[in-house]
Amino acid sequence: MGVATGHADTTGGHPPVGHGELIKAVDRALTTHGRVLLTGPAGSGKTEVLRALTAAAALRHETVLGLAPGATDRWIPEASAAALLASVPAAALDSLSGPQRTAIALLRREADAPRAGRDHVALRLAVVEVLRTLAARGPVLLALDNAQWLDAESTDLLRFALRLTPPRVRVLAAECVQGGAPLCEPLCGPDTPQIRVPPLGTDEVAELLVRRGLPARLAGRIHQASGGNPRLALALGHSLAEAAGSREGGAHHADPLPVSGQAREVARRLLGVVPAQARRTLLFAALAARPTTALLRRAGRPDAEAELAVAERAALLTVEEDGTIRFIAGALPTALAADAGWPERAAGHAALAAAVDDPVQAVRHRALAVDAPDEVLAAEITEAAASCRRRGQRAQAAELGLLAADRTPGHLPAEELARLVGAAEDAGWAGRADLARRATRAVLARDASPADRVRARLAVIDAEGQALGSLDETFAHAVADAEGDPALQAAIRLRLAWKHNLSDGDPVLSRDAAAQAGVLARSGGDQVAEAMALTVRARMGRILGDPDAEEILAEALALPAPDVPLGMRNAPQYLAVRHALFDDRLADAGRQLLVLLPAVRRTGSAEDVFEVLRSLTEVELRRGRCAAATAHARDALRLTVEAGLSPGPAWYVAAMAEAMGGGFPRAAGYARRGIQASEEEHDQIFLSRGLYVLGLVELATGEAAKAVATLRRVAELEAAQQVVDPSILRWHGELAEALVAADAPDEAAELQARVRTTALGLGRTSVIAALDRARGLCLSAHGEAEAAVALLEDTAERFAGLELPLERARTLLALARVERRRRRRAPARAALAAAAEAFARAGATPWAELAREPSPSGGESGGGGARPLAALTEAETRLAVLVAQGASNQEAAAKLFVSVKTVEARLTRIYQKLDVRSRAQLATTLRVR
Repeated sequence: MGVATGHADTTGGHPPVGHGELIKAVDRALTTHGRVLLTGPAGSGKTEVLRALTAAAALRHETVLGLAPGATDRWIPEASAAALLASVPAAALDSLSGPQRTAIALLRREADAPRAGRDHVALRLAVVEVLRTLAARGPVLLALDNAQWLDAESTDLLRFALRLTPPRVRVLAAECVQGGAPLCEPLCGPDTPQIRVPPLGTDEVAELLVRRGLPARLAGRIHQASGGNPRLALALGHSLAEAAGSREGGAHHADPLPVSGQAREVARRLLGVVPAQARRTLLFAALAARPTTALLRRAGRPDAEAELAVAERAALLTVEEDGTIRFIAGALPTALAADAGWPERAAGHAALAAAVDDPVQAVRHRALAVDAPDEVLAAEITEAAASCRRRGQRAQAAELGLLAADRTPGHLPAEELARLVGAAEDAGWAGRADLARRATRAVLARDASPADRVRARLAVIDAEGQALGSLDETFAHAVADAEGDPALQAAIRLRLAWKHNLSDGDPVLSRDAAAQAGVLARSGGDQVAEAMALTVRARMGRILGDPDAEEILAEALALPAPDVPLGMRNAPQYLAVRHALFDDRLADAGRQLLVLLPAVRRTGSAEDVFEVLRSLTEVELRRGRCAAATAHARDALRLTVEAGLSPGPAWYVAAMAEAMGGGFPRAAGYARRGIQASEEEHDQIFLSRGLYVLGLVELATGEAAKAVATLRRVAELEAAQQVVDPSILRWHGELAEALVAADAPDEAAELQARVRTTALGLGRTSVIAALDRARGLCLSAHGEAEAAVALLEDTAERFAGLELPLERARTLLALARVERRRRRRAPARAALAAAAEAFARAGATPWAELAREPSPSGGESGGGGARPLAALTEAETRLAVLVAQGASNQEAAAKLFVSVKTVEARLTRIYQKLDVRSRAQLATTLRVR
């Protein structure tokens, strides 16, 4: 509780994450109505929004009266009124009459004294007079946080006073929803606008985590578990970080989040608004796999609808039209189950077992309702796990397998061990590292054979997905246990090959390990592992520019089609699709992917589904179908969040879709998050891809110096990974174009010539065309305009023949810029119009906007001053603008990421081209333009 005038504390300098538009809406409502009620559940960010608004008001030199009662204040009469008046400046009391001043003095000194002897009329009039006095000096903002804890007497006093105060006294009240109507509505009035604080999105949760120094790669999982509640999200982030730091291998991408410590307390506070009877109904919903109102009624909760309605008003869950119940935050059912005692949980499971109509769920609930071994029940659970496996529900199968092992009597050790190994393998398939490790620990604690130990350890490796860098010890133990068994040794070598590629970024080591795996697989008679090993060899061969890569892939495809036990993403059929994409056989790749998509959905592997969606996104973007690509990217991102996959790849896919068919700012945001997540997980492959998209956006938006720096990082990473084939990640043309724009055409020419030799040797036609686009810009920068125009026109035709419409449109855009520089306005307009039409037809919205607007280097402005500027390069134009705006050479160098000497050299050329002799003349020339 406090009062402020003039300046306010804006600690951190950052606005509340994700609430920028909300703050504007509240400010508009305050201006229009003078009263606003801000609502939302505990931890939703109401206090941060209120602080931002009061800080802005204080900076406008308004008087800000702040009041934030606590829970105990609600039961102390006039406690909040006393706190408010205690903070009022003494000068505001000077005009009060004697009785009024006495009433305030008594309240301030004796807030907890008996009220019978006080002059309440004088007190009310005194509060009115104080507010009027403050309003006479300027606008007043009364900010009430935690308004639900206002005591009734203070509410009545403030309501009376606010009815008699001038419009310059505005009221912003923030109240935590309690499952009913806002408690402070009588204070503000029935017509007061009520604005609810919305939950944060996944992107906003990522930003929140980054600000607090928590890993961005956890954003998807934390968003799902927190429902976008900022306080719960941060608590979960800290709990997960602590849990990760206390166990081997760090945080695993699909493990359930630990709802403990501060996170448990936040969840409890959110659930605390629900009465005890309704909490029991919520527990039943938390224990059910697919809760519905009908199921809860059958389970003995006849008032389920009414009790759930209370929770729905408190923003804890939603009940859909068909009765399906969905908790807003995944942490809530976890907290409900954890806080319930064993007898209560057992009773709930027993009631649900009799009510569900799915035999698998009936067995699961019956097993969870008891804790004693039971041979018959263990066998039923094992059969239920097999049913889940057939449905593709591998995580559920793993959970049931562990449950079956736990219910297996001690005199059946072989059955128990088989169930544990099966559970580990199911968990590995599902990417559930927590379940895989739990099952593996149990296997290793028993008298298991070396083969069983290896199978369990391989499951742990498979569960890690992209994050294989911390499993050296697991690999070492597996190698020791597999001694003498070529089939098991092949399986280990195959996974080592994946690790060398994904985590180590070494395709040579990966290829060699795959070759060893293939030899071992053949000697062990495992054709599936042999096909997978050949697939890795073909993939690495493509990266390394090996001309035999296609023959190796053909050899893998000739083997019997594997039942993808190690994932479709590692099968030769999928690599054949990737090669078709690299070779621009896009229609063929698209057809094959649409055949694979339903197949991988049936397997239950989220990583396989993601890989197919990623490839579909890339194929559709290359084909110039941005809307379809965006839809696939959206599905891939949603799947990543739901399945808890590593987010770096999904953010790369989203960034690519946004860069071509959405918006450059969103693309840059996705790319930066993907870069950070890939760095956190040591994922070299998608780190390069995230940087590539960011560099492309920087190039498109005219930040050439930044684009050069970003794309050079890609070049360094690709060099470290020994990537030879330029068709896999096509950054070379973009870097060359950025170098030209950054006034380094000689370096650009050297780069494109070097890569061109490799592309010609490998027959990468479209890569050569992209390099020729950069070469055309190099020629223009060297003053060879005629040759540049001829080359760009020819390149546009070649892209048209290759059916790459976006590449053709980008070439036309480059052609328009070259034509403008040599002051041929009609051809420039024609090329620009053709580019705009092609971009619009493809749905490439941000590029279409670029084509409709004049470029920074002197576009079709229609003014006479455009002609001299047309002679400048883009880098020179940016420098000219900065200097004309008053930047010194040092300041310009810092903003353009170049040296002062480079600025001086460019400025000399600018003066010569524009025929000016001073900064003043340069500024005048630009103003005329």
